[in-house]
Amino acid sequence: MAALDQDTIFAVASGAGRAAIAVMRISGPGSANLLIGLAGKLPAPRRAVVRRLRGADGALLDRSMVLWMPGPGSYTGEDTCELFLHGGRAVTAGVAEALTALGARPAEPGEFTRRAFLNGRMDLLEAEAVGDLIDAETEAQRKQALRQLEGALGTIYSDWAARLRWLLAQQEALIDFPDEDLPQEVEERVLADIGSLRQEVRAHLDDGRRGERLRDGLVFAVSGPPNVGKSSLVNLLAERDVAIVSAFPGTTRDALEVRVVLGGVPVTLVDTAGLRDTADAIEAEGIRRARARAETADYVLLVGDICTGVAAGTGQALRICNKIDLGGVVPEGTMGVSAATGAGVDALQARLAAIARSLTEGAGPPPLTRMRHRAALMIAVDRLDAAAEIEIPELRAEDLRLALGAIGRITGTVGVEDLLGDIFSQFCIGK
Repeated sequence: MAALDQDTIFAVASGAGRAAIAVMRISGPGSANLLIGLAGKLPAPRRAVVRRLRGADGALLDRSMVLWMPGPGSYTGEDTCELFLHGGRAVTAGVAEALTALGARPAEPGEFTRRAFLNGRMDLLEAEAVGDLIDAETEAQRKQALRQLEGALGTIYSDWAARLRWLLAQQEALIDFPDEDLPQEVEERVLADIGSLRQEVRAHLDDGRRGERLRDGLVFAVSGPPNVGKSSLVNLLAERDVAIVSAFPGTTRDALEVRVVLGGVPVTLVDTAGLRDTADAIEAEGIRRARARAETADYVLLVGDICTGVAAGTGQALRICNKIDLGGVVPEGTMGVSAATGAGVDALQARLAAIARSLTEGAGPPPLTRMRHRAALMIAVDRLDAAAEIEIPELRAEDLRLALGAIGRITGTVGVEDLLGDIFSQFCIGK
């Protein structure tokens, strides 16, 4: 990556296709020369001006607004410029060809943000938040990504890292000056602070995975016997025909998925095969998959009808009684609906929205948003546990050092080079 960092890169940072405006972003040590080559001279820093852009042969490419942002006060920390082009594909293609002729190269996915991280403009948590913000589908996801981008998580981990460095310094003093009659309070303070810190990390880990659930979206499995209206309910909640509805048992044989938004949270509804005994090998496989999907889902909608009743639920499940338009009594603790008439569906949607919010919202500090963060903190708390129990000073210091390294990998301060390709390759080109 070091060699690539010396290149000057460019990419369209706005959406692809025909548009009124296309933003071409350029970053790297050659940005000034590139802008002079295209526009004739550099404008004043951070002042938008209109320039005629010309290719190497002098041909007019576009009449564009130009913004020059010298480093380090730019998104990437490098010399950067942005061209606000007319959005036709011929215009962007012509400017890209001219930039290539002047020595720039097309950017790789996420390369601008990667350079921002490497140049100290943001930590790794903030860089990941940029990707989450780009991918945000709902208001709740947007708010969570912005909170992380503003440094809410980074502040917590930076504080923990600072405390660990202090603990490590105290522990090293106990090792280096064993004959100096250091006060007993020094070791007692170290052990007390280790205990306090590991309690905070454990509490942070015990967040019900609400941040990861919101970022990735929840999965609600719709389960129950055949012909109780599972597919009809899924179609109503999705507000379109997703699943085939038939009076014949066993119509749904494989899990059908549809993405909806409930309470500002993205939710995948999974319409599963009806649960029953069958000699049909294909239907039996669908039933096996239905049971497996219900076991791994964040929540289960147990559907029955007014005639057959609703199965008892285990774990996190909502019991729903369909076909209330046929008459009869809805069992206690069960939501009554009619997929045929729509009765009760609004109440069901409101209940599901409340459930989705309860699984992803919570008071207190911002939640973890990635398994990478969780895995590192589990290592940190494991090392803190070991440090609290061990009596050999040198081994306790090593455990503290390992805990500090684990937290440093979250923010990108230590040992993350192998992760960078995986993280930034998921970004769109131009970011």
